[in-house]
Amino acid sequence: MPLLLGPFVRCRFSATLLVLWLVFAGFTCTGSEHTATATLPAAFTDLLPHFLIEPQDEYIVKNKPVTLTCRSTPATQIYFKCNGEWVHQDDHLIERTVDPATALPIMQVTIDITRQQVEKIFGLDEYWCQCVAWSTTGTQKSQKAYIRIAYLRKNFEEEPQGKEVALDQEVLLRCHPPEGVPEAEVEWQRNEDVLNPASDPNFFITADHNLVIKKARLADTGNYTCVAKNIVARRKSNSATVLVYVNGGWSTWTTWSSCSAVCGRGWQKRSRSCTNPTPLNGGTSCEGQNVQKSACVATCPVDGGWSEWSKWSACGSDCSMWRTRECTQPQPGTGGKECQGLDLQSLNCTSEQCPQTVSGAEDVALYVGMVAVALCLTLLLIVVVMVYRRKKEGLDADVADSSILTTGFQPMGIKPSKPENSHLLTIQPDLTTTTTSYQGTLRSRHDTTGKFSMTNGPLLDPLPNGSHTLHNGKLNSDPSEFVSRLSTQTYFKTLPRDVANTSYGTFNFLGGRLTIPSTGISLLIPPEAIPRGKIYEIYLTVQRKEDLRLPLAGCQTLLSPVVSCGPPGVVLSRPVILSMDHCSDACLDNWAIRLKKQNYEGAWEDVLLMGEELVSEPYYCQLEAETCRLFSEQLGTFALVGESLHMGAAKRLRLVLFSDAYCSTLEYNIRVYCMDDTQDVFKEVMQMERQLGGRLIDEPHVLLFKDSYHNLRLSIHDMPQAHWRSKLLAGYQEIPFYHIWNGSQRYLHCTFTLERLSLSTCELTCQLCVWQVEGEGQSFSLDFNIAKDTRAVDSEFLLMDSNATALAGPSAFQIPYLIRQKICSSLDAPCPNGADWRMLAQRLKLERHMSFFASKASPTSVILDLWEAQHFHSGNINQLATVMADIGKQEAMIFLVSDGEC
Repeated sequence: MPLLLGPFVRCRFSATLLVLWLVFAGFTCTGSEHTATATLPAAFTDLLPHFLIEPQDEYIVKNKPVTLTCRSTPATQIYFKCNGEWVHQDDHLIERTVDPATALPIMQVTIDITRQQVEKIFGLDEYWCQCVAWSTTGTQKSQKAYIRIAYLRKNFEEEPQGKEVALDQEVLLRCHPPEGVPEAEVEWQRNEDVLNPASDPNFFITADHNLVIKKARLADTGNYTCVAKNIVARRKSNSATVLVYVNGGWSTWTTWSSCSAVCGRGWQKRSRSCTNPTPLNGGTSCEGQNVQKSACVATCPVDGGWSEWSKWSACGSDCSMWRTRECTQPQPGTGGKECQGLDLQSLNCTSEQCPQTVSGAEDVALYVGMVAVALCLTLLLIVVVMVYRRKKEGLDADVADSSILTTGFQPMGIKPSKPENSHLLTIQPDLTTTTTSYQGTLRSRHDTTGKFSMTNGPLLDPLPNGSHTLHNGKLNSDPSEFVSRLSTQTYFKTLPRDVANTSYGTFNFLGGRLTIPSTGISLLIPPEAIPRGKIYEIYLTVQRKEDLRLPLAGCQTLLSPVVSCGPPGVVLSRPVILSMDHCSDACLDNWAIRLKKQNYEGAWEDVLLMGEELVSEPYYCQLEAETCRLFSEQLGTFALVGESLHMGAAKRLRLVLFSDAYCSTLEYNIRVYCMDDTQDVFKEVMQMERQLGGRLIDEPHVLLFKDSYHNLRLSIHDMPQAHWRSKLLAGYQEIPFYHIWNGSQRYLHCTFTLERLSLSTCELTCQLCVWQVEGEGQSFSLDFNIAKDTRAVDSEFLLMDSNATALAGPSAFQIPYLIRQKICSSLDAPCPNGADWRMLAQRLKLERHMSFFASKASPTSVILDLWEAQHFHSGNINQLATVMADIGKQEAMIFLVSDGEC
């Protein structure tokens, strides 16, 4: 009869006695830490235990213990023995189950092995463990599991060395990785890219980790690095530079040239070049001569000579006779000259020799035909004159009202009281040529049936009479009427009907500017961007992110507002400049920033990768600290999308705090908005809070949000406990990482609900802490009176732009049109001492865009366009004059004229 111990008895046998007792008695120790099983069922008493899971070899990484597992069936007990000693029973974790298929009992035991246990026998022997399973029939031992401390030393035993090799030569780079447990795996990198012999059979990695390049190619030139890694660490060797050089080889000889002498003895030559192949990377040049000469004898040329004239022919019916001669005495040969003169002479016959003929029916028919042809030509001329007069009348109607070309393009601040100032600044542009040459290809201002004539068909409906007359360069029209009319067109039905975020105007070749107030978004249309004789109605609007989803994948995030300018399809002679904010850290080492454009089908496509722009493409970007300037030869819908290259990439977030302007209850709410650091989103939040009756309680703060996959946490601390308490159950609030990173939501916010203990409490002081999990954070001190509305939403923080949203002609630019032309003509031409557009770009700190400027017909005009886009509100034209003076151009003096004289 098996013996059972009571539930409160703790077994204290030694390991040997315990084993004997269990074998003969068939029970397990019980108590608060163990589960007892008396004996196996009678049906299984004759079975030996067998192992379902045996302990496996393990490595201890740093100070993290390893776990050994042993599972057996049927078994009454399982114990581990390590290095010949039984592991204490308190260190075993036992789990008992029953196999549902066989009803056999299953026992699983696990133990933890620490670094300290292994280090105790370090140097004596390897540390090993095995488990022993008992049943009523007998015992079984598992395999031994060896536990080793993992490490990887820092220094390579042998590092690769740089080499210079000839083309198609075999290259061997040696690498002996650092000592480590487990043994380090080795991979090779070329210029930081991992080499894969499976995809490129020209590479082979030997068993002892050496790299073999079977046939060196030019593309194999680079820096090679041996990388060793195991479960503990990753080590990189010093880079070895492999330079593949090419020795020069002769091309085939050309054909012999013609003889140098025209007549007699001369020379002829042939040549070859060292281009088969051309020497590269320090390869040797070809040996031998590249030109061969040979003597030659040229046959002298023979000039042609005329034979004698033949006799005159008989007088013909046309009262003429003729004679001929030939160039046969001698014939021209070997390049000789042909005979000069006529080979045929004719002469009128005398009246006696001319045969007389009688006029008949043939002459009458001839005269009738000539009269008929004359009548047809007269009728055709009359029709052409009538058509010309009709077209001229239509043209006069098209250009009858030229105010659209003249009234909006006069400089501001003209003072007629000073007629003596005939300075260049007071000369008005001569628009008479434009008025007379305009052919009405788009529409007539008074023709309500006309439409824009563009490559993609009609885009906009006609305007009412006089609805776009310009006054002093500003457009006085109803934005809501324009947005409503624009949205009825087929292509523009998806555009938002947000009048506050839309600007439009009518422009000709003098250009202009569109601005959306308080968003940092503007469109500069330089002079001559619109072809002469054309008039375009152009719009600029901001798309809501929630209404227009961009396809983002992986680590991509939206970095800018989605901006539309159009209509698309208009013909531009020069690129316009679209300015918009972005929220990246402006470090291209951390980002791969792409410009996306929406095509006519609504799909988004990449048109530019920042830092790899091609001057031949229709798009070019200048990325500043907070603004992107896009040069575009096409209008459309654009957005900046960034893909982080590593976890150091960061977006700029703007944190804005609001509260209720008036609070009459004990509860008080603080709303913390987290948004992209762009002006358009900030404007939207301010407008929304103004409608809610909120107020700012602190200045906006900027936070760098890194691509670390960690959420953003916010908490409020250090409130005076005697007057305030928080009603939040948790100690902080958290905004998920992906809600912020993907940028699809324009702004996120969380609300902190506080409670004051008395209605008389008005002063609130606290600390707002904002941080990314496992990252650095920021802390902001708040100190304000909730009863005083001292900082309303429409205060200085909502910088509503009071300037006109649309400016046309000279009023849109700081540099007058004629002065601009003079500067361009002066700086565009290359100057030997460098005093040209290149020096202007350097002085304006735009030298990194030299190749882009150089690709344009007038580099100076593009530089001035960029200066106008950057300094429209803050530019000082005298500073530009100083730059011109430093360059040494006399044109700088034209800037020094005062505004009153202009």
